[in-house]
Amino acid sequence: MIRVRVPGSSANLGPGFDCFGLAWQCYNEIDFTPGGDGLRITGCPEAFRNEENLAWVGFRTVLERCNVKPQGLHIHFGPSEIPVCRGLGSSAALIVAGVAAANAVYDLGLSRDDLLDAGTAVEGHPDNIAPSLCGGLTASAMEGERAVTVSFPISGRLRFIGLVPDFELSTAKARAVLPEKVLRSDAIYNISRGALVLHALGNGEVDLLRTSMDDRIHQPYRWDLIHRGVFARQLALDCGAIGVCISGAGPTLLCVAPDDDFLPRMQAAAARNLPGWSVRELPVDRMGVTCETI
Repeated sequence: MIRVRVPGSSANLGPGFDCFGLAWQCYNEIDFTPGGDGLRITGCPEAFRNEENLAWVGFRTVLERCNVKPQGLHIHFGPSEIPVCRGLGSSAALIVAGVAAANAVYDLGLSRDDLLDAGTAVEGHPDNIAPSLCGGLTASAMEGERAVTVSFPISGRLRFIGLVPDFELSTAKARAVLPEKVLRSDAIYNISRGALVLHALGNGEVDLLRTSMDDRIHQPYRWDLIHRGVFARQLALDCGAIGVCISGAGPTLLCVAPDDDFLPRMQAAAARNLPGWSVRELPVDRMGVTCETI
């Protein structure tokens, strides 16, 4: 049996739409046991115990790419810390677990680049796949059908806090509101801030982060999908956050803070003003997906 531990992640980080990602110390554990007849899935809701389960889709994709005939497989979902449809990379985590497990179960010897390509083929974009696979802060791009990712340093001086509402928001719905075309000025705005935010996150430059996490390509169109999202963002800034952005497609908001005092202030403010929202510390995961033989 192969036990896979895979971190959640936040994509975009403001201006890095479909490019940037950061992995968190919130994990899903999934066991993959070969043998038996066909596919058996346990430990998750009945609606996901079928061949559309993304962990199985990721697993199967690797086998198809390697021309390996699948045998029977039991997938068991263990502890799950990544909330579903909240913008913390739950779908990508399942896919990464599947591709990593297939590589381990069949001892295929695939590189992380190979697994990145397989996972991205399922997800459609590498922004969450890369950090869940590699850990830390990543920037990714597509070169034809290949995904290319680079890891960047991330300062230990910064604190990351998630404001997680009690409702879901599907990625499909969040993408549907985006325009097909953007103004040149908005593209330049995002490109320039994208370069700055990577530097600021790596060096912990507080003043630079205050201005570099803004975006004009996706967030302005998504705020209306997040009930009380704009209010929550302002509340976080009033509590001392140096930057606030939508985590992935939302509805979670990601706050960056320069000190440990922000967390209790934000928790108290949310308890008074954001019923149904939870405030969650998100320490950075620097390892990415791991596989262990049990």
